Amino acid sequence: MHARADGQGRHLGFILTGGEASDYNAVHDLLAIPVGKPKLFLADKGYDGDFLREELLIHGIRSVIPPKANRKNPLACDYRAYKDRNRIERMFNRLGWP
Repeated sequence: MHARADGQGRHLGFILTGGEASDYNAVHDLLAIPVGKPKLFLADKGYDGDFLREELLIHGIRSVIPPKANRKNPLACDYRAYKDRNRIERMFNRLGWP
């Protein structure tokens, strides 16, 4: 399950994918949710990929994604902004979903 939330951690929409599906598959649908364009895309390491980062940059969205451990040249991550990703985790907790 993938979620799109606002800066306060309020849910804007959900995308369901199969458990074996890559996280990348949900990004297009998440961004297509009919709400305002995000300034930041906060996500965990599962979303770390050059293609996704480039696509977000083309659309004027700054990616805040920590690099995977196996990256040869790890990219910088704004960990101060990344701390706000816990709002999404808390949103799931409020909904009572694992």
